[in-house]
Amino acid sequence: MERVNQYRQIVCDLLQDFAADDPEAQLIFDEQRDRYLVMHNGWRNDYRIYGCAMQLDLIEGKVWIQHNSTEIVIDRELVGRGIAPQDIVLGFRAPKVRERLAALQKNIGSKP
Repeated sequence: MERVNQYRQIVCDLLQDFAADDPEAQLIFDEQRDRYLVMHNGWRNDYRIYGCAMQLDLIEGKVWIQHNSTEIVIDRELVGRGIAPQDIVLGFRAPKVRERLAALQKNIGSKP
């Protein structure tokens, strides 16, 4: 449980850091369901800005990257902040692709 609480704090900190310089960024944290989003909702001149920039969920003790429309490589950022690579799931990828990526990661990690 301690690990999940640590992951939850890391996710919240990452999203808060991302949104810090954007007054139109909306942080949406649903701590009961462990869903964490950054949304944009506003105007830049005559252009409507609306959409999800990032969504991270905690599911069964792992951090799921559900959406990323930023230039940030979120999985690397999460690892750098203390989340174990095996506890990050690329939820925006098809399950079969995730399986292949996990196998590839194991093979890369086991080479001398």
